[in-house]
Amino acid sequence: MRPTATVVLRAKRERPVQLKHPWIFSGAIAALEGRPTEGAVVDVRAANNEWLARGTWSSTSQIRVRLCTWDADEEIDQAFLGRRIARALAGRGFKSQEKDAERAERLIYAESDGLPGLIVDRYGRYLVLQLLTQGMALREAEIVELLAELVAPLGIYERSIADVRAKEGLPPAEGLRWGEMPPAKLSFTCASAQQPLHFLADLQHGQKTGFYLDQALNRLTVAAYCQGKEVLDAFCYSGGFTLYAAQAGASKVTAIDSSAEAFTLLQANLALNELSPDLIEPIEGDVFQLLRQYRFEQRSFDLIILDPPKFTHSQAQLERATRGYKDINLIALQLLRPGGILATFSCSGLIMPDLFQKIVFGASLDAQREVQVVERLTQAPDHPVLLTFPEGEYLKGLICRVW
Repeated sequence: MRPTATVVLRAKRERPVQLKHPWIFSGAIAALEGRPTEGAVVDVRAANNEWLARGTWSSTSQIRVRLCTWDADEEIDQAFLGRRIARALAGRGFKSQEKDAERAERLIYAESDGLPGLIVDRYGRYLVLQLLTQGMALREAEIVELLAELVAPLGIYERSIADVRAKEGLPPAEGLRWGEMPPAKLSFTCASAQQPLHFLADLQHGQKTGFYLDQALNRLTVAAYCQGKEVLDAFCYSGGFTLYAAQAGASKVTAIDSSAEAFTLLQANLALNELSPDLIEPIEGDVFQLLRQYRFEQRSFDLIILDPPKFTHSQAQLERATRGYKDINLIALQLLRPGGILATFSCSGLIMPDLFQKIVFGASLDAQREVQVVERLTQAPDHPVLLTFPEGEYLKGLICRVW
């Protein structure tokens, strides 16, 4: 597809594009030559008329252009999409659905795979698709056709329900897009140091695309600290960290979440893996309130896992989110026995790793606890971070020893 318009940048605003950052914000644009429709291909030029890059247009988002190529001879067409999808699959060592047929993994990670706004996760023989930008939404039919050809799944289900869709002027979109409907509860495997753990995901109604795949390796890392320990798993969802802790030999795991649906999945996952329900104390409720209650009751734990949902979606919410992260880490530090372990995470992209460490540092001062950072964690390797797009690194974690 040839460009339908040209975006001209303001003077001295071309440097990020030259450094191959894939976003152009509205404030960087001096003029728009032509009338592109939503998702259409546009060329980007510097103020001196030098050609810089090519991407897709969105008139409603603050990110007006999502850049896809810096090659003037490369068109953004179906062949381009096919090359990028094939490259993403090859980078993950994907060969066919028959191999590791129960495995769950991310196959395409948006900007980090050169396809801004496209996310594809696979759960065994099914794909879950997210089209989060105008450029990708416009090309849905082509993308689905290519995924069906290159991956050969049983079905492709769309769950484009993220908040960014509204910023792009797109309504939520869900439904079967190709093949057969995935089962209501789909079983998949997550590898472990001992034996495979199986989980159930609700691809149609669960969080994100059905499960938190980005924490895959972190669950193994945290589990290594759990043997013989009394563990508190806050924001446990369907039991990712909980099951790994139990399998690793935790003496007891208190699992808290506010979602009744999450606990239904947690109980099913325990049964699926034949783990004793006596090891797990599931508690449905507000994590903040329950942690304060435990502090009042002077309860204590050997290891606490904090994996909360995203606290901020915009800069305007950043200060409030910072307070929320500090509050929850402060209480957790107060609940840990001397020598205990805090595994704390943030999936808020606007909370940079250095800011997150400062938040935990501030909490340690207020809690009057001495804290050592033992390990630093990030998202799983199937969520790679493009060096020219550091925003792709949204998940950060610290494993701390607390005295």
